[in-house]
Amino acid sequence: MLVIGSGASGLAAAVSAEGAGGRVALATKGSLQANNSSKAQGGIQASFGAGDSPEQHAEDVWRSSHETADRRLAEALTGDGPGAIHWLEELGVEFTREEDGSYRLARCGGASAKRLLQVGDRTGHAITKALREAWEASSGTSLTNAPLHELTQVNGHWRARVGERQVEAATVVLAAGGRCYAEAERRNELSTNHPNATGEVTTLALDLGAEARDLDALQYHPNGGAWPPNMQGYSIPETTRAYGAVLLNAHGEEFTDSLGPRDIVSQAIFDEVEAGRGVTTPDGRPAVCLDTTRISEADAEVSLPYMLRRYRGAGIDPLRQQILTYPVLHYQNGGLVIDTDARTTLDGVYACGEIAGGAHGRNRMMGNSLLECVVFGRRAGKAAREQASA
Repeated sequence: MLVIGSGASGLAAAVSAEGAGGRVALATKGSLQANNSSKAQGGIQASFGAGDSPEQHAEDVWRSSHETADRRLAEALTGDGPGAIHWLEELGVEFTREEDGSYRLARCGGASAKRLLQVGDRTGHAITKALREAWEASSGTSLTNAPLHELTQVNGHWRARVGERQVEAATVVLAAGGRCYAEAERRNELSTNHPNATGEVTTLALDLGAEARDLDALQYHPNGGAWPPNMQGYSIPETTRAYGAVLLNAHGEEFTDSLGPRDIVSQAIFDEVEAGRGVTTPDGRPAVCLDTTRISEADAEVSLPYMLRRYRGAGIDPLRQQILTYPVLHYQNGGLVIDTDARTTLDGVYACGEIAGGAHGRNRMMGNSLLECVVFGRRAGKAAREQASA
């Protein structure tokens, strides 16, 4: 089988399939390290807290999606959550824990319980590093600097042109991410995304006849860095708000529930600026204030060390000064239609991660993208290997 993409979903699919005895090649546009998943900071959701459950998590997904998510996918996502965390731990991911040894859990926007696990504020980096090391230790084949140019069905299997190579595969897993970097360029906006997030694999699948849903539903991260210049487009971890930071307008007033769903918080910021109650960065960009001075030093040192280093290196101490923020283009909520085994509507083609649609509907909760990558990456790898071996 052939996997396209080296973010968390592609790596999870490849590691799962290879570990189950599959013969796997993984092709990626650049290096194995070049992906969006590595940039994910806030954390990964799973229901470990007292009184929480996968069913409650799924209900939060449904509510945050404004009842547009595919409930079967949401239930698969949340039901597999605890097992996905334990699998990552087996691969070497060490989630931040409390002094009593329990997971350090935070409540993220739209959640009814604390269920966000973290590795400081570099959770995506830790997860992709562990997956990449597992993949590189396997017998699978990596094809780097090999973007997917063409995919053709030939006599019941697939022929792919990746870079200058031609690969024959019984099944294909598409895990190439979304298009928000390219879309931000088109709109002349900032984006949190890696420059490889340009969406051509989605277009290729659509041209083959794959069904898609909600492709117009692009998500803004409510808290993009707005100042100083080297922080513009940086995704300020939403755990800042979980640990007490609040959004303020130019008059120092709270104007929204800082732990609301992403789309509602982003829209509230847009509306506040439009109403003339925002602030302006020194280079003339719109912004509001994120009052990070309300975060305790103890919480920040454990859960936000990378953010502190970034801002302090730029001359701003978030625990002593408010920081300027504005929504930035972040995530492609929609994508290729899949079932609970990550099958697309093309025979032998699977999709997982940001390229797939349905699990989040038209609005994603934070912490569910890394979970989706692991859960549906594993499901895609297992199902694609089984079909390839049949």
